[in-house]
Amino acid sequence: MDPRRWLHEHSLKLLAIRDTPEAIAGGVAIGIYFGFTPLIGLKTALTILLAWLTRSNIIAAVIAQAAHDVGFYLMPLLYVWEYSLGYWLLSQPHQWPTTLPALKWEGISLRHWLAFLGGLGKPLLVGGLLFPAPLVPIVFLLTRRLVARHHRRKHRLEKP
Repeated sequence: MDPRRWLHEHSLKLLAIRDTPEAIAGGVAIGIYFGFTPLIGLKTALTILLAWLTRSNIIAAVIAQAAHDVGFYLMPLLYVWEYSLGYWLLSQPHQWPTTLPALKWEGISLRHWLAFLGGLGKPLLVGGLLFPAPLVPIVFLLTRRLVARHHRRKHRLEKP
C-alpha cells in the first residue's frame, strides 16, 4: 500500500463531501485529534460520537482518523512522546521518565484495560489527550480554508 496515494485519494473524498466548510473542518479536526489517542478499539466510536455531538461531518471525521492511522509505523515513537508528556504532567515535582515500561498489546478486555490504566496507561492517556490539542485548531483552520476555496472554485465552474 502506498501511503501517499491513499492520502491523496482520501483528501479528494473530503473535498467531494457536500457540507459546509466548517462542518468538514470540524470533522477532520476531531478525526485527527482522536487519531493521536492510544485508545485502540475506541478511536472510531469516539470520533463518530464527538462529530455527531458537535454537528461536524461524521464522514470527514472518520476519514481523517483513518488517515492518521496510515502512519501506524510511527505510532510507537508517538506513544513514547505522549507517555513522556503525561508522565511529566502527572509527576510531582515534574520530571521526565528515566525509562519506559514495557507495553504488551494482548487482546482487549476489561482486565487488560484496568492493568493498562493502572500503570503505563494513565500517563499515556493524559499525554495522548493533550499532545494533539495545539494541532487541532491549526488543522481546523487549514481544512476550512482549503474546503472553502474548493467550493468557490467548483461553484464558479458550475455557473454557465
